[in-house]
Amino acid sequence: MTIRVMLVDDQVLLRTGFRMVLAAQPDMEVVAEAGDGAEAIDILRATAVDVVLMDVRMPRLDGVEATRRICAQQDPPKVLILTTFDLDEYAFSGLKAGASGFMLKDVPPGELLAAIRSVHSGDAVVAPSTTRRLLDRFSPMLPSSGKDAASGGAVDKLTEREREVMLLVAQGLSNGEIAGRLVLSEATVKTHVGRILTKLDLRDRVQVVVLAYETGLVRAGGGQH
Repeated sequence: MTIRVMLVDDQVLLRTGFRMVLAAQPDMEVVAEAGDGAEAIDILRATAVDVVLMDVRMPRLDGVEATRRICAQQDPPKVLILTTFDLDEYAFSGLKAGASGFMLKDVPPGELLAAIRSVHSGDAVVAPSTTRRLLDRFSPMLPSSGKDAASGGAVDKLTEREREVMLLVAQGLSNGEIAGRLVLSEATVKTHVGRILTKLDLRDRVQVVVLAYETGLVRAGGGQH
C-alpha cells in the first residue's frame, strides 16, 4: 500500500528536500503540497491524503489551527507536526489539536520515514520519550478540573489491565517496553491499546497521553495519581 503524503510548509526548499526523500521510497508518494494551512485545507477537499507533514509557523493559517480543522473532519488524514526545539509549545498545541505526533525539522531522513509509517499505521507515538518530556514541561498549562472526570468518567470503562497499559502509554513507554514491564506479549499489549482507543473514543496513542495528563492520571515527571 502506498502512503499518500501531503507537505505543508511555507519554505519551498524544505518541501523540496522532503519530497526528494519521500519520492525515493517505494511505499510513499507526495500527492500534494501547500504553503500554508488554509491552502492545505482547500487541497484536502479534493485530494485523498493519508499523512500530512505540517509545519507550525506559516502565514494566513498556522499549523496548529490547520491541524485542529483537519482533525475535526470526517475520516481525516493523520497529521505529523514538524517543529524545532525552541517551538515545543507549538508541538504541544498541535498534539492537543489532534496531531498524531511530531518530529524536529532537522530529523534524519530514516527517522522521518519511520515516523510517517508509524503515524500511518496508528501503532505508535512518534518518539514517545520526547512526547513525555514535552508534556512534562507543559502539563502546568493543562486544566486541573479534569481530575474528577478521571475517577468518574470515561476512564472507568477500562478494565484494571487496560488502565495499567494506559498509564504506561502515558508515561512514554513503547508497546515492547510495556510488554516487558507487565510480562505480556507485544501483540497482547497492542490489543489492549486498541481497546483503550475504542472505549475512550481516541484516535491514537498521542491522544491517550494527552488525556492522561488532562485528567490527572499522570502528572509531570511521569508519576501517577
